[in-house]
Amino acid sequence: MDLAATIHNIERSSSALSTQSVAQMYERLPWFRDLPEQQRAMVTVVAEAGVNQFLQWLRSDGKDLGSSDEVFESAPVRLARTISLQQTVALIQIVIDVVEEQVPQLAAEGEEVPLKEAVLRFSREIAFAAARVYARAAETRGAWDARLQAMLVDALLRGDSGDELMGRAAALGWSETKSVTVVVGNSPGGEVSLVLHAVQRAARRHGLDVLAGVHGRRLIVLLGNAEDPTAVVDEVIGLFGDGPVVVGPVANGMAEAVESAAAAVAGHRAAVAWPEAPRPVRADSLLPERAIAGDESARRTLRDGIYLKLKRSGGELLETMDAFVSSGGVLEGASRELYVHPNTVRYRLKRIEEVTGFNPSKPHDNFALRVGLAIGRLETGQAPAATSGETR
Repeated sequence: MDLAATIHNIERSSSALSTQSVAQMYERLPWFRDLPEQQRAMVTVVAEAGVNQFLQWLRSDGKDLGSSDEVFESAPVRLARTISLQQTVALIQIVIDVVEEQVPQLAAEGEEVPLKEAVLRFSREIAFAAARVYARAAETRGAWDARLQAMLVDALLRGDSGDELMGRAAALGWSETKSVTVVVGNSPGGEVSLVLHAVQRAARRHGLDVLAGVHGRRLIVLLGNAEDPTAVVDEVIGLFGDGPVVVGPVANGMAEAVESAAAAVAGHRAAVAWPEAPRPVRADSLLPERAIAGDESARRTLRDGIYLKLKRSGGELLETMDAFVSSGGVLEGASRELYVHPNTVRYRLKRIEEVTGFNPSKPHDNFALRVGLAIGRLETGQAPAATSGETR
């Protein structure tokens, strides 16, 4: 249908339509009034572009539907970051309402119905255009965030300075956090952006700050302000692929997160040596495996926390631990070897646990104690003391 006369009327009224639309936005949308002046001006430009695009669309007899995205070309990304898609739809609705109200004045004689139909069809195209603009903006932001997170993870694993890490985290909107915990597991595979999106979504459910990156075949997650990181990871364990999931020690802010990352990565590498390890498992629970795998931090921790502490607590604890090991973990056997009452051995084993944090009667703790003693003696060159045979 030829709408030449109607198009001419709209051309003459285009400025007035844009002005009325913005006035209605002021009146009906409180959040629009609160926008900075620059952002309101941006919306005004888009409204004017919408009217002009509607005219172009009418001139093409409604066939040039693919050009509707041009309405947002004046301010696509900035507008998408200023207001939400829902707010944009509200703005579009106001512009359409204003045009519909003016149909009797704009339409030439006999052209009111075709004009109303054209307005409805074009409003649908504009709504789809807005959705496309926001989708592209989200994809661009998501891709950029994924790159920034990957760079942060790389910097973390390299052991970069705390200031540099905090700068990268701030660029990702990471809030000031009291604690940071690094979690390492296998990636579930598939598109990296989808993996990271799943992590972000799960973190939001728990009210946590989170950053994540896929590094090779590993998924590395930074949790902020998690009171019980292991419990949180236990609830989202499905985000990781098969294999061990290791929770690093809690770090006091991003500046100290390098140590948590190093422990978690070392634990993930060494976890294969403990097939019965829980999932998730704390990196500190893998100290003996990490030490055997060559982790110097774990070696120092075991030496200082086991050998040196027991040595400072008196030779009888070292002697009792050696006897308990040589007897195959049988309390009575250790008491016979030491020529002491079983209750004495029992008391000393309890003291060993109090001093080191490891229970000699638990298999994996016993293993950690043995590795710690071996490392300490290797580094000091001191052999186990012979059993005195003296009755106590």
